[in-house]
Amino acid sequence: MITVDSDGSPITHLRKRSYFPVRTKQLLTASSALLVGALALSSCSAESEPRADGAAVNNPIAITHDGGIYVLDGDTLEVRHDVALDGFNRVNPAGDSRHIAVSTQEGFEFLDAVSGTMTDITFPGEAPGHVLVHGGKTVLYTDGSGTTNIFDSSDLENGRPDPEVYTAAAPHHGVSVVLENDTLVTTLGTKEGRPGAIALDAQRNEIARSENCEGVHGEAVAKGEVLALGCRDGALLFKDNKWVKVPGGAAYAALATQAGSNESSIILSDYKIDPDAEREFPQQFALIDTVAEKITVVPMPNGASYSSRSLGRGAHGEGLLLGTDGKLHVVDPDTAQITQSWPVGGAWKEPMKWQDPRPALFARGHDAYITDPATRTVYRMNSETGQILAQVPLGDTPNEISGTSPSGH
Repeated sequence: MITVDSDGSPITHLRKRSYFPVRTKQLLTASSALLVGALALSSCSAESEPRADGAAVNNPIAITHDGGIYVLDGDTLEVRHDVALDGFNRVNPAGDSRHIAVSTQEGFEFLDAVSGTMTDITFPGEAPGHVLVHGGKTVLYTDGSGTTNIFDSSDLENGRPDPEVYTAAAPHHGVSVVLENDTLVTTLGTKEGRPGAIALDAQRNEIARSENCEGVHGEAVAKGEVLALGCRDGALLFKDNKWVKVPGGAAYAALATQAGSNESSIILSDYKIDPDAEREFPQQFALIDTVAEKITVVPMPNGASYSSRSLGRGAHGEGLLLGTDGKLHVVDPDTAQITQSWPVGGAWKEPMKWQDPRPALFARGHDAYITDPATRTVYRMNSETGQILAQVPLGDTPNEISGTSPSGH
């Protein structure tokens, strides 16, 4: 599952500026002192330089920066490639163990993360938006045209896939999802508004429609193939070929960025309550129970907040939230309790512009990869134990982070 700007703003492509967010001063506790000592064993003091010796890149990680994309070895965090690419670029899993989907000024392009080269696989279009990988399918949604491209993720190994193409009635900032039974769910909207979504069967005949989700934005799939879409007043579920509206508990209870897991029927989501905020810094998050069809709101600890790049899921379905308090919070979705808060990096504040760097999380299996733009550092953490497995300084400020899909997925 993929995160984009959580206020529903259309994706634009602007040239990045070098930017260093302000960090609050952090006291060195006894536990963090021990952590620093341990890190000295697994990291180097100098900035990591790209290698070009042809050695394998294990479980590649991609990190955007001003002027390109770093490709790191997912085990050691060694920088293996620095791919030059101008403009503001976004990265998402492409669905296989080799490629990264890159949203550029030209449309969707694909990075071969193993060789460190941009391929000739492209899907041109204005304002490339959501990339969703689910059930062996990769789905690309282009906001500028309302076009959905659908293909088998494994087809990337043979060059540009021949996609199924579906075009919305009107362009809008939307998303499409293909479920495992080949049902296509896609949002409804125009440039003026987004009221809901429709579901189409394998022959692309409409089977269900709902216009009861104003401002529809963000998606995730839970255990049991239940899809959730975020609304300004709750969530919209697609289950058993029907739409179910789940109230958010207030007239304005906006859900957008979500993270789902095949191991859990509960979806982790952001939760915003101020309709007038230019940029809300939420101090609570939501758990969408797709079985009980209810939303539980959970406060963040000690007034901490998070951003749209803070959400993830662990190997067993646990929720992961990267807080502005410099901690990775582990959430038990069944009890709605934060069970662990692992220190990583320093305290931070979300910038007003969603394109600007801020700490970001990419979760894959038991690994949580976390960037710290203020120190130009990336960490690999075991999200179950809180152990920092690797730490590497980067030459340029990291922005977005993503990675390939695990082999066999």
